[in-house]
Amino acid sequence: MTSTSDTLQHTLLVLPGDGIGLEIMPQVRRVAEWFRERRAVNIQIGEALWGIASWKQHGDLMPPQTWQAIQAADAILFGATGSPEYDTLPVAVRRPDQLLRIRRELDLYNNLRPVNARDMLLGASTLRPEIIRGTDMMIVRELSGGIYFSEPQGIETLANGEQRGFNTSAYTTSAVERIARSAFTVARTRRNQVCSVDKSNVIISGVFWRDIVTRVHREEFGDVQLSHMYADNCAMQLVRAPRQFDVILTDNLFGDLLSDCAAMVTGSIGMLPSASLGPLRADGRRSALYEPIHGSAPDIAGRGIANPLGAILSFGMCLQHTLALPEEEQRLVAAVDRVLGAGIRTADIAEAGQPSVSTSVMGDAVLRELERSLRP
Repeated sequence: MTSTSDTLQHTLLVLPGDGIGLEIMPQVRRVAEWFRERRAVNIQIGEALWGIASWKQHGDLMPPQTWQAIQAADAILFGATGSPEYDTLPVAVRRPDQLLRIRRELDLYNNLRPVNARDMLLGASTLRPEIIRGTDMMIVRELSGGIYFSEPQGIETLANGEQRGFNTSAYTTSAVERIARSAFTVARTRRNQVCSVDKSNVIISGVFWRDIVTRVHREEFGDVQLSHMYADNCAMQLVRAPRQFDVILTDNLFGDLLSDCAAMVTGSIGMLPSASLGPLRADGRRSALYEPIHGSAPDIAGRGIANPLGAILSFGMCLQHTLALPEEEQRLVAAVDRVLGAGIRTADIAEAGQPSVSTSVMGDAVLRELERSLRP
């Protein structure tokens, strides 16, 4: 066994969450433990209840001890949030979104969502193979601002007795600058192209967004190609000609919508990982949360058929961005590719007539390929 990690230990916190998160995250933990034991990656792994499971045990969706563990962790490995059972809770309990709280209070502004069309999964997509083949893009989504966080927001009763629901979409100069810098920096490691997506034709905050992105590009990243696109057109282009995109830069709301749309390029939303990163601190570290972009999927929860690969690949992003071990991320990605190349599929990526395996069997297959990667 060769040590791949430095002497500084990193603390990882596993939060399985709700729904299929409870099924996929044990597989992620198995993979993380493999890297700790077989590759000497210097990590300490903890785990805490979240959401409905936490409510049932502690009477709190996120008790103080869990929040303390979140704040102390170098990285959070998160499953999913959401359950029909939330509707049975008191409004005062369920209304605060605890995942948004983490994003806001840890300032996880920099959300990276890679989208790759693997040749062995082209048939699993609803899009034609010749349209998606070769697609390789990174969606850079601003995650701690915009319409999800801006004030004022709420529901009010008007003088005539009607009610009105409202949200505000707002960004500051510094918020747009830092996410733009992230996108341009990522592009320099790829094909050097950024497409900034907004709705500046109808939304004033979109005009502001485009102006700031253009200025940052002009002043700091003139070597990178920059284009602009309206969000509705981008949604169409993602299913019409996805290969045109290298890095997509966009705000919180559009990033949420467009990345789900882009998931169809991969064959299933269960294949998409993500990294949510905070600013670098003085000690050189940053807060980070890694999660698949899919939800809790209550329709299949408890059946043991969920695809764990998006969550496993999210740990791969942790290997790169938190643990500074990009070669180990590539080891994991290669293992996943060999599993898929062998025709092993969960139900969401199995083509008609193709057999599918359970969540745990998919985890077994990834671990088997990781072991094979150590053979000379």
